[in-house]
Amino acid sequence: MDIENRNTGESGSFSSLVSSVTHEITALIRDETELAKAEMREKVKQLGTGIGFIAAAGGVLMCGFLVLLASAVFGLDTFLQTPWLSALIVGVIVVIVGFVMLQSGKKKLKATQLAPNRTIDSLRNDQDMAKQHKGQAKEQLK
Repeated sequence: MDIENRNTGESGSFSSLVSSVTHEITALIRDETELAKAEMREKVKQLGTGIGFIAAAGGVLMCGFLVLLASAVFGLDTFLQTPWLSALIVGVIVVIVGFVMLQSGKKKLKATQLAPNRTIDSLRNDQDMAKQHKGQAKEQLK
């Protein structure tokens, strides 16, 4: 009779253990999904900022190019007199500013900065915790 009660008790605790593990895994997956969504929203915002910088840099570079073209026209028109030199200097400065902005935008778009690092770290922690619980569950079932 004691053996029968012990088997029933072990069966009950085993089923509750399985139920608890199932519930915790479901909650863990739900939480990890929410974390990944939040982190990806943040990364998409970062991506948008980088794209904005690149678009602005393109506009600035275009303005610089137009100024350089105007300086070339003035240079040919006046054949090496001073008005074209000032336009050339302004054009070079605008191009340099545009290039710096372009590099800044490209730096913001690096793939390593777009990875969901917190989610990856959390999943690694979850994996370690699952291994620990697996070992503990095996010990309890012995």
